[in-house]
Amino acid sequence: MIDNQKILAESAATARGLAIDAIHACSSGHLGLPLGAADVGAVLFGQALQFNPSVPKWVNRDRFILSAGHGSMFLYSWLHLAGYDLSLDEVKNFRQMGSKTPGHPEFNETPGVEATTGPLGQGIGNAVGYAVSAKMAAAKFNTDEHTILDYHIVVLAGDGCLQEGISAEAASYAGHIGLDNLVLIYDSNDVTLDAMADRSQSEVTAKRFDAYGWDVVTIDGHDMEAFAQAFAKAKNDNNGKPKLIEIKTEIGRGIPEVAGTAAGHGEGGANYADSARAGLGLPADQLFYVSDGVKAFFAQRQESQTNSYAEWESLFTNWSESNPELAESLTQALANSIPTDLDQQIPEFDQDYTDATRGAGGVVMQSLAKMVPNLVTGSADLYGSTKNYIKEAGDFGRDDYSGRNIWFGIREHAMGAICNGMAYDGLFRPSGATFAVFADYLRPSIRIAALANLPVIYILTHDSVGVGEDGPTHQPVETVSGLRVIPGLDVIRPADPEETAGAFAMALQRTDGPTALFLTRQKVRTLNEISVSERRNGVRRGAYIARQESTELETIIIATGSEVELAIQAAEQLGGGARVVSMPCMERFDRMPDDYRESVLPASCTQRVAIEAGVSGLWYKYVGTAGKVVGIDRFGISAPAAQVMEKLGLTVAAIVSAVKAD
Repeated sequence: MIDNQKILAESAATARGLAIDAIHACSSGHLGLPLGAADVGAVLFGQALQFNPSVPKWVNRDRFILSAGHGSMFLYSWLHLAGYDLSLDEVKNFRQMGSKTPGHPEFNETPGVEATTGPLGQGIGNAVGYAVSAKMAAAKFNTDEHTILDYHIVVLAGDGCLQEGISAEAASYAGHIGLDNLVLIYDSNDVTLDAMADRSQSEVTAKRFDAYGWDVVTIDGHDMEAFAQAFAKAKNDNNGKPKLIEIKTEIGRGIPEVAGTAAGHGEGGANYADSARAGLGLPADQLFYVSDGVKAFFAQRQESQTNSYAEWESLFTNWSESNPELAESLTQALANSIPTDLDQQIPEFDQDYTDATRGAGGVVMQSLAKMVPNLVTGSADLYGSTKNYIKEAGDFGRDDYSGRNIWFGIREHAMGAICNGMAYDGLFRPSGATFAVFADYLRPSIRIAALANLPVIYILTHDSVGVGEDGPTHQPVETVSGLRVIPGLDVIRPADPEETAGAFAMALQRTDGPTALFLTRQKVRTLNEISVSERRNGVRRGAYIARQESTELETIIIATGSEVELAIQAAEQLGGGARVVSMPCMERFDRMPDDYRESVLPASCTQRVAIEAGVSGLWYKYVGTAGKVVGIDRFGISAPAAQVMEKLGLTVAAIVSAVKAD
């Protein structure tokens, strides 16, 4: 199985040396995993993984994800040796300003990095998302005559990743759904960060994953032959089970002073760099050393991979010629191509349509699913409430991997990371739904999506105290504002069905970051006094004039979501000098040119009132120190929605009173 044991062993020593030198140079980093798992890295990058460094985004490459992102020098060392566009100078600049080797792997910063990892366990969830995408893609694009997509997802994780609850959610789902294209390599070194692992865990991880429905094998992680055989079997077994390879390793291997102890986890071992390099057989007078033999080996490996890629290209050409419609669909998916007039193509709602915006969202989803064939959606066991199920599109599962509806179960945390993984893969546009109040369960994934510029759509229903009888546990008051403070996330809270259509369209058209859609449970009126184009284009701009003053401007009432209707009613009572601004998306409005923002919120008008069924703090940005906010700076109440709104002051009278107050 291992054809080049000697050169692979030398490559492992080289990778260890690069990690030691890089971490010693900046006195920062984590040596434990790069040293402990180097033998596995040699097999993966030296012979086992399918990739082409010259075409790092090759659609049929194996995806390797380092979930234990603190061990980033493992990945950077192997990407450099394997021939990716990651020079030795970049390795030397580890953790320095502007380098391609940041402290944790970051998507689109370094060729060959498949996911932004750092928060432990996220990478496992991402890998499950990649595997879901791969299964969907194979079902959609492969034919009986041509298998153009058969890539595998490989993720390396440690005890920290597996202790985080997100990994349990993701692993449970992967086993249930039968993702046999997923290989999880568990670096089992008996150490966490502070102490030996037995200080905080006593479970038998292999048995836990066996119970999830995974194939499990435990091997010596320093035995290259054993790992090569286990990995080959994992890739070739299409038995409906994801694979766990537990590798028993010595953390910090190569630095005897700290190897096998908690002290080997971080940068402490770099203090022994000179003796460690000598023990590894590396020259004492040459830092960041890569021998001519290792260079030649990986050059030959790259040539072989280039030849394999050329064979695949020929297959792909034949497939494209035989299946032009599928080829065009794949091209559009990879380009993330979305119609620019999507909001105009969605059918208008009847003027007498009255429903919650979650219901309107479900109607819009059906239209979008026809226009955007790579749109997929899922829900955390709440399709009946979130209304985002795509009709006649099938359910993704063991019996049909082409289905576009994903049943995540009650696993919001994993849902977020899985959607991120699908977005990283770039073949489908994922969306996931739950109640707004549970957004905090997937908040870490939302934050990473914003950081990595992933176009994920979050459908968050039951958006306010308007939920009513379920009470304060299910009535979000801080959630909308809590997500608005995440840089790079668009938060859209539409007021009626037409704004909802615009919101969904804008979420799909956005390709450089995520969008959260907040939708009501309670019915709202269709705002027919405002034209359809104004409402939909208003969402595009983030805010717009929903009621124009008929006399000299005296007051501006700013509202969002279900409170826009209250604002319009209040303005009618206040007279011709009152303007109503619907602001479904602060972030979009803030990106508009100064002259547009001034036209909507002229600086000359300082008498402003904002109303939203949530915490008031962020609204002072728009009303100023002279303005007022009608909001809810407390938790909700268990009672019918109308009574809750009345009790908490979300009324027309409260708006009028705020405007008239001194």
